[in-house]
Amino acid sequence: MNEILDWGLHFGDPQVFQNLSQPAQLALLLGAIALLPTLLVTMTCFTRVVIVLSFVRQGMATPQVPPNSVLIGLAIFLTIFIMKPVLDDIGTHAVTPYRAGQLSAADALNKGFGYLRDFMLRHTRKQDLALFLYLSGKGSLQEPSQTPAVVLIPAFVISELKTSLIMGFCIYLPFLLVDLVVSNLLVSMGMVMMPPALISGPLKLLVFVLADGWHLTTLAIANSFR
Repeated sequence: MNEILDWGLHFGDPQVFQNLSQPAQLALLLGAIALLPTLLVTMTCFTRVVIVLSFVRQGMATPQVPPNSVLIGLAIFLTIFIMKPVLDDIGTHAVTPYRAGQLSAADALNKGFGYLRDFMLRHTRKQDLALFLYLSGKGSLQEPSQTPAVVLIPAFVISELKTSLIMGFCIYLPFLLVDLVVSNLLVSMGMVMMPPALISGPLKLLVFVLADGWHLTTLAIANSFR
């Protein structure tokens, strides 16, 4: 157990992994497989994509349309599309040499994580990274590539959450304007008893379709990672 905890504190160091006993290595591999979906969600652009798409659905006042399965499916394929350059680098420089016997499993894992680290560092705010460096007691780093995974991953996640909320605010503004216009029109016409949502709901859908909203949303998400 102490061996596994020691490797967790030095995650990404292949030498530490190779020094572990065989049962400890097996336990780590099984644990990594179980946590793989969570790691892929927190170490890729999936968080930002799915939150922004959820904001679009809420802004249209259609909480069940599109359904969750459609929304998550779209988010997964957008994530694969956006992460394709990173995945190609991992496949070329880590997976292929490992399958050819040119790299050990630990070296391939470390090299593949290096490309994910570069991606996360590009989209992590300095203040968020400094926060977790401070909480971990590590102070400052000589180079960004020295950032431990236990520091980088949570910093990347909260950076993605902040970015997605900013994008969600921008998405909400046009829908809010529709609500305000409809409410003022109903009040001016003396129809104060009619719920504004009965009229603003179809108008939101019409505006979204005419503006080709899904196209603009997808373009904005993709461009936010360039």
